[in-house]
Amino acid sequence: MFKLALVDDHDIFLKGLQKILEYEDDLKVVHSFKSGQEILNNISDLDIDILVLDVQLPDIQPEELLQALRSKLPNLPILYLTLLRGTRFFHKLQKFNIQGYILKDSPTEELIKAIKIVANGATYFSEKVEIAGFEDEYKNTVIYADQKVNDILSPREIEVLKLVCQEYSSADIAAKLFLSVGTVDTHRKNILIKLGVNNTVGLVKYALKNNIIT
Repeated sequence: MFKLALVDDHDIFLKGLQKILEYEDDLKVVHSFKSGQEILNNISDLDIDILVLDVQLPDIQPEELLQALRSKLPNLPILYLTLLRGTRFFHKLQKFNIQGYILKDSPTEELIKAIKIVANGATYFSEKVEIAGFEDEYKNTVIYADQKVNDILSPREIEVLKLVCQEYSSADIAAKLFLSVGTVDTHRKNILIKLGVNNTVGLVKYALKNNIIT
């Protein structure tokens, strides 16, 4: 059971979201706030697993609110909500440890999925976000942080990943590892799914970040 707090200044949206989440057995809304100041006034009483936060509140700038939240709750997973595509807010929010970013007009199923993913310690970014410089391999993907590579990938998958990053084709990898091309393709697909990336660029970035290749 994940405990949530919701923050939105639009009463209809706030109550509607609460009603929708009531039908989820593993989600429970324990707090709802209509302003940034309201959540800051109650921050010491928060015992939640995720905060679903509207980035545009009339009483406080998003950077100011997030700085205050992060000073008290540095590790709290936050899923950011917005109405705007291509908003400049995204890049400003990156420095405050973004775990999720989703548009308010997203399908209900996607929002629920995003909430559960972020509450589980992963990140989720909606594919509808249209922001220059926001790379495609991170859209609509799940990226788990603070997990050792060996906990995510098998030894064989790590071998395949290294060779993929060295620009070997599936046929070349199959020959090197004495596998069939079909088996190699299956490994590649599973690696993409496990790491939550969509293409080879994402694999290379992951491998570099985790010192799988240098």
